[in-house]
Amino acid sequence: MRDPSLRRSYALFRAFLDEQSAPEHCYGLLARDAADQVERHAPLKGAVVADVGGGSGHFTEEFRRRGAQGLLFEPDTAELTARGRIPEGAVVADGYLLPLADGAADICFSSNVLEHVADPQTFLSEMVRVTRPHGLIYVSFTNWLSPWGGHETAPWHYLGAERARRRYLRRTGRPAKHTLGVNLFAVHIGRTLRQVRARDDVAIVTARSRYAPFLAEALPRLPGVREVATWNLLLILRRLP
Repeated sequence: MRDPSLRRSYALFRAFLDEQSAPEHCYGLLARDAADQVERHAPLKGAVVADVGGGSGHFTEEFRRRGAQGLLFEPDTAELTARGRIPEGAVVADGYLLPLADGAADICFSSNVLEHVADPQTFLSEMVRVTRPHGLIYVSFTNWLSPWGGHETAPWHYLGAERARRRYLRRTGRPAKHTLGVNLFAVHIGRTLRQVRARDDVAIVTARSRYAPFLAEALPRLPGVREVATWNLLLILRRLP
């Protein structure tokens, strides 16, 4: 699917709606789309790709299908076994302290993980550390003020995180998976971009709305508007020598 395009965005949106009933289709489609985005900037064939926080392995499997040496690092064993098995070659490891030497990866990849870590700057620094000079860093996250910022409690998080959790419990009869300040954190686009631009070890290749069918690169440039309209920010960075 061409990126961006209405067809692509519609297909991804439909897949998200069916995530609970058809997770393999949803995450398989997202993995193929992410691999397409990576390949616009760096070849996957023969590359060492570190998938940080890769869950049950959909992204790693797609990278391997395209000829990469995919390395999966995930700290949550429940996520690792969500498909009823442990993905081949998976390592239980924290994104703050990856078991890789400096510059070991050609590409360091993280999809929708940054909003789940308490210290995004340290997490990003570790991704940069394990990426070789001139290598690629792919990181996306759901910004807190986007319509999906509260994850399963969205969009009621706009009225307060705890209020949204109480509503979710009343409606479903079970507690929400995510709790603000515990396993979900309010990450903002403007602050993240300022922090990345202040670094001297990476250059921004692109900062774009990951799923937008149009204005994908323009939206993150609009202060205020970007925090709601971007929905999910995709940062592709180049490791500087």
